[in-house]
Formats: sequence, structure tokens, C-alpha cells
Amino acid sequence: MKPNDISAPVWLDRGEFPFATRSYHHADGRMHYVDEGQGPVLLFVHGTPDWSFGFRKLIKAFRATHRCVAIDHLGFGLSDKPALADCTVAAHARRLQDFIADLALKDITLVVTDFGGGIGLQHALEHPGNVKGIVLYNTWMWDLMPDKRFSRPTAIMNSAFGKWLYLRSGFSVNFMMPNGYGNKAMLSKAVHAHFKNALPDAGSRAATFACVQEIKNAGPFWNAQWAKVDRLRPIPTLLCWGLKDRFFPPDLLERWKQALPQATVQTFPEAGHFVHEEAHEELAGAMRSFLDACRS
Repeated sequence: MKPNDISAPVWLDRGEFPFATRSYHHADGRMHYVDEGQGPVLLFVHGTPDWSFGFRKLIKAFRATHRCVAIDHLGFGLSDKPALADCTVAAHARRLQDFIADLALKDITLVVTDFGGGIGLQHALEHPGNVKGIVLYNTWMWDLMPDKRFSRPTAIMNSAFGKWLYLRSGFSVNFMMPNGYGNKAMLSKAVHAHFKNALPDAGSRAATFACVQEIKNAGPFWNAQWAKVDRLRPIPTLLCWGLKDRFFPPDLLERWKQALPQATVQTFPEAGHFVHEEAHEELAGAMRSFLDACRS
């Protein structure tokens, strides 16, 4: 390891997350990633306040047959949290593109959720020939501000009070995360601690606040993506959705279905926002069937 590589923190449960901690040295800061297994590439792209730990069950399910790669965005998980980092969606997407190029990842199947949708799908829009499949769930790729379900709470969260909530009280991980579950009891204290410990203080939470600001500010970025959504139609796609998501209800899935009519659709009636945590076995099964169909 290089002297400034990322090592596993003492609070990380190695039984839950038995993967090597790897470091990607980007000009913006060190980024932690997981790279497990051999075979076709599955690239997992998380949202907020998630990190690669959230994909651990899927990585365990597929590392025997696939190369499973999951990076922590700058400001999240075990990656650096520079005070002045650019944590816009566009910047996260740019860094992910650099990561893909530097690791020479080819013939990728993207697995994207939450903010990871706009971040990860930028590669599919720019390099559709390098993306062999897309799995997306509980995410979006258009301006949310015309929808009052998003614009009203965003106005509060972009205020001084909202900044205090996100930076001082850890609102994203302490309140939003458990309320995103279809059944809050499924988020155990031990698992929740891995997200709390990754964002322990105000100085480490800037990226989570940047995300909520981006709901208002990144509209032009998402609209530019959505204008090119037809580029995704030739790519085999699996659309999944946790139907008990309190923040991103199923009508967003309907918009994806209209835009990508060729896609396979799988819903999870009891899961909320974090499908990879709440219904990981069912999601892995749907992904395996989808990947098998793509190969055949």
C-alpha cells in the first residue's frame, strides 16, 4: 500500500464487509473502492448517505461470477472529505468517469440508485458502447423541482436551518435514512452505525448537504441527461423499485418505463428506498435472471 492509502477503520465489521479496502488517487482526493471477484464487471454507484458498505450483500452474491466494483464518492464512506471539495452531481459524475478510465473498466453493467442514477448514467450517455447493461432502482434523471413533493422540502433544507440539520445533527443519516426504509426495524443499530461512523461530525457531512442542495441546483444537469435518454434504449435495462419508498414513490418508475419501454421491470412491494438492504435476495435474484438473459 502507498503511505497515504486508506485502511479499514476499527469500527468496520469485517464479517459484514470482508473486502480489501482499496484507494483510488484522484486529483480531488483519495477515494475508497471495492474490487472483488473476476468476470464481467458490475459497477455499483451509490447515493446519499450511502457508501460501498450498502452494496456488501450484492457484492457477496455476485463476486463468484462477476468483478464487483463499488467506489465511495468523495465526501462519503471511507473516501476523503476535503472541506472545499466540489460535491455537485456533475463533479461526482466526472470523478466516476475518471475512475472508469483509469481502471480500464470495460463492458460494464451499471447498478445505480438514488443520486447514483445521474452520477453513473452519465457514463452510459457518453459511452453507450462500454455499457452492456443497466440496473436502476429508486432513482431519477430529470429536474425534480417542478414537483412540489420535492421543491417544498428542498426549500426548507436549503435554508440556514436545513444546513444546521444536515451538518450539525446528521439529518441525512440519522433521520432520512431510517425513514427511507419500508420497515424501519430492518435497519439494525449495528448496520446503521456503519453509516453514522462514516459521517461522525459536521466537518464530514458537507457532501450530504451538497446533495440536498443539488436537488434544487442540478436541474440543468439532469435535464441535459434526460434530453438524451433515448441513448439508453439500446442497452438492456432492468428497472426495479421498492414500492414503499416514502421519498421516491412508484410514479417515478412509471416515467422510467415510458422512457425505456424495452426494459425489464421488477418491483419489491415491501421494500422502501434502500432495496439493496431491504430486499437484497430478491434484488440479486432479479439481477441474476437479467444478467443470464443478457448473456443468452
